[in-house]
Amino acid sequence: MKILAVGDIIGEVGIKELKNKLYQIREKEDIDFVIVNGENAAEGMGITEKNFNDIISQNVDVVTMGNHTWGKKDIFKFIDHPQLIRPANYPKGVVGKGYGIYECKDKKIAVINLIGRVYMNVLTESPFLAVKSIVNKIKDKVDIIIVDFHAEATGEKITMGHYLDGMVTAVFGTHTHVQTADEKILPKGTAYISDIGMTGSKHSALGMDISVALKRFETALPERYKVASGEGMLNGVIYDINDHTNKVKTITRINI
Repeated sequence: MKILAVGDIIGEVGIKELKNKLYQIREKEDIDFVIVNGENAAEGMGITEKNFNDIISQNVDVVTMGNHTWGKKDIFKFIDHPQLIRPANYPKGVVGKGYGIYECKDKKIAVINLIGRVYMNVLTESPFLAVKSIVNKIKDKVDIIIVDFHAEATGEKITMGHYLDGMVTAVFGTHTHVQTADEKILPKGTAYISDIGMTGSKHSALGMDISVALKRFETALPERYKVASGEGMLNGVIYDINDHTNKVKTITRINI
């Protein structure tokens, strides 16, 4: 079993990159299941129904979200779509779901979405307690558990990786848009990476127009960000999972 996780889609440039490159990656790497973080798909903030449909039309199995989940009101029209999940540690009663269970090649795959609390400026419940509750609930019902931890602080992400080591198949970080070089298999068998990067404009400031970012830093004025254009890139990771043990054999970064 091979699972591909694709880093944050940034605007139309990111969606275009996904359309241009996902098929090639699938064919070359023999990918079985695809997870895409889509919380920046709508011009850098949120996701629209059109964005969502464009993404899943590329044979994407599940779309995860993050701190911009509610960035576009359009999301309330499709928040309950089975292929869309939002952070599980939003307060109880919030619309949508924090995890989904999917079937692929006779395996049941659970995908859990979490959001961090350090430097995130989002009021949420503890991601640690939320994920522990979910894992305890589903661990006997699924074969594979993948966690997208949408968080800013590497320390929080690394701690989550060790917290879940041996409990889940893999933990990958999203949100910072910069791919990290710390992919590893933790001591109890869980695959971990702090951030899988982004899918958007290659020559940009985290997917945003460089000139606008410079103006904000130079003047300290609240210049409105806009998505950068030009040449794109696709970041992510591929998990090669042993079909007998359901443990990750290798985790490979991709930067195309």
